[in-house]
Amino acid sequence: MTKKLEIRWHGRAGQGAVTAAKTLAELISQEEGIYAQGFAVYGAEKRGAPVVAFTRVDEKPIRDHSEYMEPDIVLLLDPTLMGLVDVKEGLKPTGKVIINTAFSKDEVVKELGLEDYEVYVLDANKISIEALGRAIPNTPMIGALAKVAGLFSKEDVSKGVVELLKETGKFPEKIIEGNRKAIEVAYEEVK
Repeated sequence: MTKKLEIRWHGRAGQGAVTAAKTLAELISQEEGIYAQGFAVYGAEKRGAPVVAFTRVDEKPIRDHSEYMEPDIVLLLDPTLMGLVDVKEGLKPTGKVIINTAFSKDEVVKELGLEDYEVYVLDANKISIEALGRAIPNTPMIGALAKVAGLFSKEDVSKGVVELLKETGKFPEKIIEGNRKAIEVAYEEVK
């Protein structure tokens, strides 16, 4: 696993960007000698408002809780934010961008001027609708990120998220199983 990693998540309130950032941090921090934090910057968000969340990973304790970062990876959970948020802002020259969209990678690269970056796309909305009955793209995006960043195998990321969901005691088995399926499908479909 990468010893230092900064990830920025863009989405809309209600899509699970904050939950995804925190869930990823929880999964990563279970590895010996790795520290992680997941957080968001809150304003007067209400369902549908744009939100930004962050995940930091390091082999040393993380003392920086600011929103400023030079991300290694940027995820865009809502395709309607394409062109409204600058996914390139602060992105390292070797950065990767993962976008939830039904458009092709070539279309996205051209539209957003991402020729200098590694770009990955998947239709996380479609995946979550098929697996969960609703367009909640956060878990499919975790699956895509796990593959793109080489963080976890498909089995490890789906097992880890399932265990975290079960620990909360809030979700019925059907929802937990739907999230497992969404992660695994996204892991395979991201391109």
